[in-house]
Amino acid sequence: MDLIAAEALYVPAAVDLAAIVIGALTGGLLAAREGFAVSGVLLLAVSGGLGGGLIRDILLAQGPPVAMTNEAYLPTVAVTAAVTFYFSGWLSRLTGLLVALDAVTLGFFTVIGAQKAQLAGLPSPSVVFIGTVTAVGGAVIRDMLLAQRADIIQPGPYNAVAALIGATVLSILAGPVGMPPLPVAAIVIVLVAGLRLLSVWRGWDAPVALDLPARARSRLVRRTRRRR
Repeated sequence: MDLIAAEALYVPAAVDLAAIVIGALTGGLLAAREGFAVSGVLLLAVSGGLGGGLIRDILLAQGPPVAMTNEAYLPTVAVTAAVTFYFSGWLSRLTGLLVALDAVTLGFFTVIGAQKAQLAGLPSPSVVFIGTVTAVGGAVIRDMLLAQRADIIQPGPYNAVAALIGATVLSILAGPVGMPPLPVAAIVIVLVAGLRLLSVWRGWDAPVALDLPARARSRLVRRTRRRR
């Protein structure tokens, strides 16, 4: 059990920081496009890079959030915010690359959050919830700071949906199926990133609420008319 826990928790520092940088870039670029002051760029960079992890650690209540105890996290976000502040125009030209990197980051955050919830001994539904919140929590905080409706609740390319599916697959593969943590992490990262990129490329929208009785009545009416 200890070996499994150690394997599940191990994420190379470079990969971890890369995911934080991409999240911070996304938030910082949005602030720069809105014409925010340097404090606004920094705040949105922090929310994009560290927001999901902060929410996760608060919900798990296992001590101070990692974002506050890791010496590299906040300086990395600060440097990223400075880059977006001074080079936002140049970075905006790399939209395609940033979308791809953001999709991979979504997968990494999903895996990290879900695995930490598993190691905390939480049941599968909570693992799925924590994994999803870790992946999209930063975006929610960012949108709140922008005083706009959260992007994840609106129709559009898969974001929370991809994270939700990925966290569910992780809870199944690492739970009942019993696969080792590292292969599970690789599968889920590819799955989440792939769903996100496909939804952008193919123009897929996240499902919206349906009125099933009304739809059933409409189909019944159409069939009745055809028979006539």
